[in-house]
Amino acid sequence: MEYRTGTVGRVIAARFDDGEDFLGGLRKLVLREQIASGWFQIIGALGRAGVVTGPKEPVVPPEPIWREVEAVCEVIGTGSIHLDNGEPKIHLHAALGDHGETLTACVRRDSRVYLTLEVLLFELNGLEASRPWDEQGGFSKLRFA
Repeated sequence: MEYRTGTVGRVIAARFDDGEDFLGGLRKLVLREQIASGWFQIIGALGRAGVVTGPKEPVVPPEPIWREVEAVCEVIGTGSIHLDNGEPKIHLHAALGDHGETLTACVRRDSRVYLTLEVLLFELNGLEASRPWDEQGGFSKLRFA
């Protein structure tokens, strides 16, 4: 285990509306507000998303199992944001519910809001963290300076 301590800076509440690109919009918000590290929670609904539901086998590097969610889903999730060469890297795990069935996954692409999605973003100060690509592990791994 490796860790650092920091403090909570600004707290940003945001709302995304029907049809908006959630992940793309969150990236834009982080860049506009110059947030180097953050933690966020979401609640609302998605109309579509490209998600990873786990590795095919428990090996390193993992081969992800991709799934395209194209039904309206209630969503609740939590994630982190750290920069890699100035680009926000978002790591979001969420539970997506569709008519009583729940899928828990890592939301990675093509995230379109259905009706509304609320975000509470906590800026983390003093961590000096990043999320560069780890060739050996095959994913963007949290690193501390």
